[in-house]
Amino acid sequence: MITLTADNRAEAGDIDTRLSKAFNLGAGMLVRATEELKLKKIVVVGLGVSGAASARFAIKCGATVVVTDSRPASEVPVSEELIGLGAEFVPDTVAESMLVGADMVVASPGVPRSAPILKAAKERGTEIVSDIELASRYIDVPIIAVAGTNGKSTVVTLLGAILMAAGKSLFIGGNIGTPVTEYFNLDTRPDLCLLEVSSFQLEHIDTFAPAVAVMLNITEDHLERYADFDDYAATKLGIFDKQGADCLAVVNAGDLKIASILTVRGTGFVGHPPDAPRVVPYTTTGTIGDGLYIRESGIVYAGAEAGEGEVYSTEKCSLKGLHNIENMMAAIAVARLLHIDKEIIDEVLYRFKGLSHRMETVRTLGGVTYIDDSKGTNVGALKMALKGIDSPVILIAGGVDKGGDYSVLLPLVKEKVERMILIGESKHKMERALGNVTDVIEAETMEEAVKVAYESAEDGMVVLLCPAGASFDMFKSYAERGERFSSSVMALEVDQESADEEEPSASGEGWDLGTKDKEK
Repeated sequence: MITLTADNRAEAGDIDTRLSKAFNLGAGMLVRATEELKLKKIVVVGLGVSGAASARFAIKCGATVVVTDSRPASEVPVSEELIGLGAEFVPDTVAESMLVGADMVVASPGVPRSAPILKAAKERGTEIVSDIELASRYIDVPIIAVAGTNGKSTVVTLLGAILMAAGKSLFIGGNIGTPVTEYFNLDTRPDLCLLEVSSFQLEHIDTFAPAVAVMLNITEDHLERYADFDDYAATKLGIFDKQGADCLAVVNAGDLKIASILTVRGTGFVGHPPDAPRVVPYTTTGTIGDGLYIRESGIVYAGAEAGEGEVYSTEKCSLKGLHNIENMMAAIAVARLLHIDKEIIDEVLYRFKGLSHRMETVRTLGGVTYIDDSKGTNVGALKMALKGIDSPVILIAGGVDKGGDYSVLLPLVKEKVERMILIGESKHKMERALGNVTDVIEAETMEEAVKVAYESAEDGMVVLLCPAGASFDMFKSYAERGERFSSSVMALEVDQESADEEEPSASGEGWDLGTKDKEK
């Protein structure tokens, strides 16, 4: 557990004033970037959505831009556009030659640190940055950055809805869909920049110091890309490294990995040296004197801004489950630190319907509830999903294995899962790990899995799709996987007696921020 000192319990003060001190709010959005990047040679590696956006930004700033990708130019949709703007496309087979005279390499999130060109750049001493690092050097409003293994998109969307309801203008981007360098295409300057940040984007940061950094949780994920779990966790926790005393750190104090590593690293969360951020913790276990915790009446915020404390009822909220309680805690903490009125927060919490493919109820049919959690792409997500369900579960799982340890699920699977229907590349590994505590059936398609689940489920059960793996073995994205599950469920037939009991799926007006989510 993170230990807090008296220094952490700062007086409320004017947080907006504290934040503004950490940023040059008077600078033009492109002036300083152009001054620093003009005529420099910048190499952009990887031409996905964020890489292409980084290249456009560098070109706009007057840099000499060279781009490369593992695909030939003819297979890269944006290559013709970038070449037309003045960039040079170089095949990755000869990409190292482009490092001659390069001032900076921008690594797209999908390019691992082990890529030959990044290794060569490191050996040459060429600066390597992510799009988050590059853009943050020139963004001239406070940045709120949300990181963690699970829940990032939900928290960013919920927090964005709260801030907009309070009249704040926002740029929302990062891993949630809009590349961060698109900030510099805005016609007007927003009040805040709200970013979802992945571990991939945190691999190449040096000066990134968000005014507010949020760490939701750290569980095993992407271990095919990292040396081990500690390497993955340390990469995520780099979000706090350059924060100063004018910054804020909102952390899940109940996450053992977060607490243990921050304590060892000595980054100011224990002892609170003068140059460390103010810590605002939250937890679903125990109580906290300067942060958020839960009791029967709801979420309690006991921060300095709350006086004697505030209670946020979750009884009528659409977001359900312990993991969503944690997500709401994180959003409440940031909103109150920015002096958003409690009444506004309460209203948005009540109206917020959650995001697609995240514990989304598809329908209740014949007394069986079908839930789409296709975004649950790792072991930690499946663990939280099962914790949040009290009914017996028919589980549909499997996908591209991310290196997580399925054995940690044994107690929950034994307790809650009546039958496990496995699909995808990881099905054999999951069966070896979990098959001795529950019944296992393998399926070749989502349609077959849903049919078997329908035939297996009894009144009062839940059929849960939570793959604990990526989607790319069978689908284009987690969204397509979830849609295939939902369409298969909606196509199910039931006898008339049971049909009379059917309830509509969860629906209603939500908060549409116009964002696109992508699989981590």
